Amino acid sequence: MKKNLALLILLVSLTSFSFGADKEKSAPQLRHVVLFGFKADVTPDQVKTVESAFLALPTQIKCIKSLEWGTDISPEGLQKGHTHCFFLTFNSEKDRDEYLAHPAHKAFGAMLGNKLSTVTVVDYWAK
Repeated sequence: MKKNLALLILLVSLTSFSFGADKEKSAPQLRHVVLFGFKADVTPDQVKTVESAFLALPTQIKCIKSLEWGTDISPEGLQKGHTHCFFLTFNSEKDRDEYLAHPAHKAFGAMLGNKLSTVTVVDYWAK
């Protein structure tokens, strides 16, 4: 009896997970990946200021569906100077374009000034 109950719980869990995954796949999502590397003379406080300013953008630009970020921890040595990754999601190219042209995004770019040694941006539709 306990074995059957455990099997039933596992089956229900897997079924719930499967339905959730299907639901996520049904809505197309535009990903906007931003990679930063900072110049050697940029202080840790300046880096924190940039991080905080980027993380404030979703409160200022409503078309940003989600934002996650982190700093590099890869052991592969292929970062090419990038230390920070910001991963934004938009519902459409129109929303992404609105973000790019938004005054808060422009102000963020101006605040960055010449702090970056490298920047890479990649957009793609999640599949």
